[in-house]
Amino acid sequence: MNEHIFATVMAPDDRFLALAPEEPVLEPELPVIDTHMHLWHRQPDPPYFVPEFAQDIAACGHNVVGSVFVECHTMYRNSGPDHLKWIGETEFAAGQAAMSESGAYGARGIASAIVGFADLRCGDRLRDTLEAHVAAAGGRFRGIRQRAKWDADPKVKGSWSADAPHLYLDPAFRDGLRTLAAMGLSFDASIYHPQLPDVVQMARDTPEAEIVLIHSGSPVGHNSYRGREAENHAVWLDGIKALADCPNVSVKLGGILMNLGNYDFTAAARPPGSQELADLWRPYIEPCIEHLGAGRCMVSSNFPVDKCGFPYRTVWNMFKRITAGCSEAEKALLYSGTARRVYKMAPQDG
Repeated sequence: MNEHIFATVMAPDDRFLALAPEEPVLEPELPVIDTHMHLWHRQPDPPYFVPEFAQDIAACGHNVVGSVFVECHTMYRNSGPDHLKWIGETEFAAGQAAMSESGAYGARGIASAIVGFADLRCGDRLRDTLEAHVAAAGGRFRGIRQRAKWDADPKVKGSWSADAPHLYLDPAFRDGLRTLAAMGLSFDASIYHPQLPDVVQMARDTPEAEIVLIHSGSPVGHNSYRGREAENHAVWLDGIKALADCPNVSVKLGGILMNLGNYDFTAAARPPGSQELADLWRPYIEPCIEHLGAGRCMVSSNFPVDKCGFPYRTVWNMFKRITAGCSEAEKALLYSGTARRVYKMAPQDG
């Protein structure tokens, strides 16, 4: 396995994706809100904007009715106060959402909710930042993501991480989280699975905050975690069980390609089919639903990041295989209802 692929984001290989197994679309009428996707242009790679994402939606055959844009350090302003430069990304996302709503590219509802970035430790400037995000988003701004990912292994820590451990336990961060909650905005928590206790403590200390744990808690299985699968899963599961006792926490399922590392897309002859992917990811998806319930879990693609490994259709077929035993009411929550509640998305948002 190429141990360096996890420290960066790679551009998808269309030739590789074209080798994906042919398979029918499962439950094609079920409405889906993709709760974690990005739009960006990481040069020299081609852009992934509304036209590209809309093409993936059209080709997948699933009923994707809305999506949540999540910050990805793109399109920041290049002038003005530092705490307002982050607003450029929200302006960009709002513009992309308007393109989608025009209907000119097919799919509507792209970026119908926006999660931006702010450093919650920025003190008196934070409210100005959040108010500017809200003003720029055209009614779509829903919250903040601030990464706390950290690990002693530099190859695991990667470049998209916090500078030091325990960011979410920092008193200045907690003050910012309370400000965020007071404004009715949610927080997307980004950690590696050994840091789940920090999320539990944060949730217990700030019960007024709406917290969303992304990527199933980002279970790690590569580099120094490789060969410790049983131990890794046990630590992860203990954290998920503890989160179940925190009613203000929800979980975004999926998005674990880059960290779990149990499928090496750089060496595979072809992308996995949805049953293969379900077998690989079920241990980190099913327990979330079991312990937190469908009303606190929601599906996500993490595209275009996870597009390095498989096409968009495969993501949703994978989820539908794993949730085949759920009731219709549970599926309605997992695929759209929880997202509508947490991200305050009205029916017309998707």
